[in-house]
Amino acid sequence: MTAFPPQSRRHSLLLLALLALFLAPLGVRAQFGLENKPVTGDLVSELSTVGAGKPFKVAVKLEHSPTWHVYGKTIPDGAPGLPTRVTWKLPEGWKAEELPWPATHRIQSTGGVMMDAYEGTVYLPYQITPPASAAAGSEVKLEGQVDALVCDPQTCMPVKLPFTLTLPLGSEPGVNAANTTIFASAGPEKAAPNPPPVVEAKQPEATPAAKTAPPEPAPVPPAPPEAGKATAPPQAEGGLAGKLLLAFAGGLILNVMPCVFPVLGIKILGVVNQSGEDHRRVVLHGLAYTLGVLICFWILAGTIQILRSGGTHVGWGAQLQSPVFVLLLTLFLFAFGLNMAGLFEVGTSATAVGSGLTQKAGLGGSFFSGLLATIVATPCAAPFLAPALAYGLVLPPLPSLLFFTVIGLGLSFPYLLLSAFPKLVALLPRPGAWMESFKQAMSFLMFATAAFLLWTLAGMVDEYGLLKAMFGLVLVGVACWIYGRWQLPYKSSRTRLTASILTLAFTIFGTALAWPEPIKKNSKAEENAVPALSWKEWSPELVAQLRDEKKPVYIDFTARWCVTCQTNKLVYRDDALRSEFHRLGVVTLKADWTNQDEVIFKALQELGKAAVPVNVLYVPGKKEPVVLSELLTVAHVKETLAKIEQPVAVAK
Repeated sequence: MTAFPPQSRRHSLLLLALLALFLAPLGVRAQFGLENKPVTGDLVSELSTVGAGKPFKVAVKLEHSPTWHVYGKTIPDGAPGLPTRVTWKLPEGWKAEELPWPATHRIQSTGGVMMDAYEGTVYLPYQITPPASAAAGSEVKLEGQVDALVCDPQTCMPVKLPFTLTLPLGSEPGVNAANTTIFASAGPEKAAPNPPPVVEAKQPEATPAAKTAPPEPAPVPPAPPEAGKATAPPQAEGGLAGKLLLAFAGGLILNVMPCVFPVLGIKILGVVNQSGEDHRRVVLHGLAYTLGVLICFWILAGTIQILRSGGTHVGWGAQLQSPVFVLLLTLFLFAFGLNMAGLFEVGTSATAVGSGLTQKAGLGGSFFSGLLATIVATPCAAPFLAPALAYGLVLPPLPSLLFFTVIGLGLSFPYLLLSAFPKLVALLPRPGAWMESFKQAMSFLMFATAAFLLWTLAGMVDEYGLLKAMFGLVLVGVACWIYGRWQLPYKSSRTRLTASILTLAFTIFGTALAWPEPIKKNSKAEENAVPALSWKEWSPELVAQLRDEKKPVYIDFTARWCVTCQTNKLVYRDDALRSEFHRLGVVTLKADWTNQDEVIFKALQELGKAAVPVNVLYVPGKKEPVVLSELLTVAHVKETLAKIEQPVAVAK
């Protein structure tokens, strides 16, 4: 085995240190995003017990971490940001009516940009009206979701915040004394024409000098703006030259951000491989890369201007709000990471999609690498770039285009500089065995970026959609392995053809499996759709109570680690089957055995089972349950439900 020269070893250690340096922020960010969320959503009620036919108030509670904010339900024309939306999923006959939201207030972000937003703790009030037929003694589950753009002075991310609240129904309403102050000023019958907003603003920590003084009462924020009138757009202080400097610095810093650094590694390899070329050729590569960056920035900026002209409020990184775009980018970066790790090597004809900046890749490779750098850069609003973007998005079309051009020049500047001054290229380490180690090391940054995008996708799809996406990644990995194992120059033409067909098949199948389902819009068809099954938490006591009430009970003993269990859940997506559950008034319970539970284990033993999945149906009037087969089908479940002799009242 040939040992690396000392210089190469030093380069390898340096590059591995850089890899660890840039992986660390990703780990911190992942931990922050998963454990310390920038905003949380909850639902609170003025009542502890609901009365049939008697309206009551609830409030969606948004609690922001320090420095984070979301926008109101409307955005002024020409202002950045996305409006906050609340959607409801209520039982049949229940209605939700929006009450006046509290007023937003002006906050100042880095760079002097002023904007109207919510921060701290804020309550968005609604009035819920139950149907007169709601049965006392039952429960109601109020569900919904908040869609918002949460931002701090450096970055923004779209979030989906589901909320749920279960309340008992009684003969008369019962007041929840703990929430009295929350609803004291919300509601049309008690409020003045401009009611004070229901906001608990988090105050910044006092300075040492101010801590000795008694706290001053917080001023009452302004009333909501009149209908049809928009507040003023964000005002940027400072001259255009200063903002352009921030834009250039922001684009430059993007080169060392974790979501762009994988592409930066590819560019470094390309520069090293091209170091032996003549000056003119290297400059052309730099200009081609810069052109790719600028064209992508121009397309994105132009798209934003077109959408804004049509009345749509859209911000930088809006393409990351599309589940299809996020999925395709995840699959691409995952496959490209496998390529960098050495699982397969692409030919020169495939390198032009941004995977190669070597001498054989040609100018097209540099051009498409510029496109790729911009695509993966947009999720990162680096320091200095966030306020610059907020300013650029409110400019008229031509100045805005200039603004985004300067950002693109900042992103492409390092590569352009190396191209224009080839002597700087000579300072880079010579090609050697360390390059393969560096290339493989960079693959982990690709995988880290793909993992972050997969986490982003998790907020756009349900659990089943996320599971499909992960299995889709596996199939794409199989396609890459087949290509790398059998699509080789020394293999026979028949072997290479078979490998190409299988590679294409696994890629298509994996992408189709992972493809996210379209987001359902509120429509007539959705209103008439069969409601989803409502699964209550299983307990032996609840089963005994429901059986005493002569109600049919269907129990799903399941676990997240059980693949067959997840496959069985596909049958409940059938509208006809769900209709049969609702028609027969079947109460559905879920016994989740994901974590060890002795009570569930004992119940399984009593059924003569020792593992999941187990699905059983208790028919009223019959002592023993009907145990279904391990692998469910729609026809099998319908046949089992037919054992219920006659319909009963639907359980609420």
